[in-house]
Amino acid sequence: MGWLDALLGRTKPVEPNLDALFALPSAAVTLQAATGLVPTGLGSVAFRAAEGGAFATVERDAKELLGERVEESGDGYGYTWLLVRRPPEAISDLVTELHAVNSSLESAGFGPSLLCSLVSFAGEDGRRLAVVYLYKRGTFYPFAPLSGQRRDNPLELQARGVLEGELPLEKDLARWFPVWGAPGL
Repeated sequence: MGWLDALLGRTKPVEPNLDALFALPSAAVTLQAATGLVPTGLGSVAFRAAEGGAFATVERDAKELLGERVEESGDGYGYTWLLVRRPPEAISDLVTELHAVNSSLESAGFGPSLLCSLVSFAGEDGRRLAVVYLYKRGTFYPFAPLSGQRRDNPLELQARGVLEGELPLEKDLARWFPVWGAPGL
């Protein structure tokens, strides 16, 4: 960052830290103890597909690596989602596979195409929660959907309080964007 950027109040973009995903398994234990929400065994990665053979090769390799545990879908915003399925008790394996997909895309030069990754949780009472990793911010936030495209804000704030100190959380609540209809949620 140069002196002109500092004078004009510009800040350097946060570098993503994909290794932060590996903190999710221990954060899941804390989340379960405090809220009763347990991992569902579902996680997904969202990215904007690029044109060309290099991107198609990386995407194909990621899907081959995960085999039958992965499903591809698209959303109304032009993003591609890869949904990964693991047994609920295998959250460490799920996180490792989500990290592998993100790392494959990043190392092939497609990091700017990555949007987010999420891991889903559910309660016996029907509550749902996703812990979302924002690639471009290097932070996490909780997203708790309700029917009718409403959010369970009290649950999101409770989860934020529980996860503080466990994960690098997004401080700007305006960046806690909803991921309606995200696969696995």
